[in-house]
Amino acid sequence: MTDVVIINPGASRTIYQNLSDDLSAIEPNPWCRMIAGWLVDRGFDVAVLDQDAWRWTPEQVAEEVKKLNPRLVAIVVSGQQPSASTQQMTGASLLANAIQGCPKIMIGNHPSALPERTLREEDVDYVCDGEGPITLLGLLNNEPLPHIDGLVWWDNAIVKNRRAPLIPIDDLHGDVWGLLPVSQYRAHTWQCLDGSPRQPYASIYTTLGCPFKCSFCCINVFQHSSTYRRRTPSKVVEQIKHLYQMYGVKTFKIADEMFVLDQSHYLPICEGLAALPFAAELNIWAYARIDTVKPETLSLMRRAGIRWLALGIESGSAHVRDGAIKSLDEDDIRNVVKAIQGAGINVIGNFIYGLKDDTAETMQQTLDLAKSLDLEFANFYSAMPYPGSRLFDETRSEDLPDSWSGYSQHSFDAKPLPTDALSSAEVLAFRDEAFRQYYINPDYQESIVRKFGTTGFDNIRRMMSRGRLPRKLLVENEYKDMIESYG
Repeated sequence: MTDVVIINPGASRTIYQNLSDDLSAIEPNPWCRMIAGWLVDRGFDVAVLDQDAWRWTPEQVAEEVKKLNPRLVAIVVSGQQPSASTQQMTGASLLANAIQGCPKIMIGNHPSALPERTLREEDVDYVCDGEGPITLLGLLNNEPLPHIDGLVWWDNAIVKNRRAPLIPIDDLHGDVWGLLPVSQYRAHTWQCLDGSPRQPYASIYTTLGCPFKCSFCCINVFQHSSTYRRRTPSKVVEQIKHLYQMYGVKTFKIADEMFVLDQSHYLPICEGLAALPFAAELNIWAYARIDTVKPETLSLMRRAGIRWLALGIESGSAHVRDGAIKSLDEDDIRNVVKAIQGAGINVIGNFIYGLKDDTAETMQQTLDLAKSLDLEFANFYSAMPYPGSRLFDETRSEDLPDSWSGYSQHSFDAKPLPTDALSSAEVLAFRDEAFRQYYINPDYQESIVRKFGTTGFDNIRRMMSRGRLPRKLLVENEYKDMIESYG
């Protein structure tokens, strides 16, 4: 009998539509690994099933669970980044319904944001409010339910126990790669525009938490704290070295919400990576902010194998950025982008359409800014009121998506926030048209050919050949009218 089966649910076709076929990334779920490693260290027999990686049906997962005969099943609802957690409920719910005959618990950002609702609505025995390892330990040790920190459970009515304390991040090493289908993981297409391999691929954390409080972000609900926990730099270097030597992984994501923040943390990591004999083979991407990037550190980051930095630029309007608690100066944005590129590091810019103060004019400013920055890639998002964010708390119930998949940026039933001036459909129509305009722009395409050659251009062309994503909100006539009105 297995003590616990930890599952990464999957519903990629619903969440990403046809992008899931070969364009979107397939990432190892860090929280499945970290929880598993913590329990393995304490002597438990742990299995990990990655439904998303294997593209299994709920019934196939349920059959595997039956073979393993576990004492407990833990469904981990966390996405490729914190804001992608809620959309994973689409697969998690189907999975919970399919698995029968053993106790089940849901863990993750979304269950932590809505623990009582999750317990009421889902076919699970328990919900975890918090990170999970200590709560699972209590269940596996058969402790009295009222004494298990982080547990949300039924006792005639719903009982919500106190939160478990945060675990030192070095104890959440997650070095149980042998439990995962490493060969199945692949990087985003954009990370490999230069023709470098998308597989094998790994995603790791070097820090947990974020000290910033952007209105659209839900990261801190999982930890109920803005505590910023840092792994020992040498342990990060050793993990990357192990993955390179054991599995041939050269392509990495540093999943930290903000890797480029504390120089006393990220610089020793970069120094250790730069000293590795295979550093030149690494292709790593990580998150940064305009106001945390220090030009004098960029050369070291590039020598460490960091080829991409993702910047949260969000809006082309200073007024809209200020409303999202993202006060940045446009000159600073341009200067930092140029400094990063000057060090040989590519930039992916993240932009949001439909923040509270957005109008058609300010969204056009955002698109114009994105076009003018000469970025190697750009992500265009619609503002979503993710559970656990301030936006969710401030949003009227009628303006929320009608289903969990509606929180996905790419799903058929995506429903972004309306603004004071625009409907949800208008925001979504603008976002989709902005995406198209950005990537068919001849100046952008010529830039890609200069930087990455025909390989990069072919990847962009293949992405655009998929056409527009079907959207429930956008009936055909309205869609055409909106596009024409946005020029």
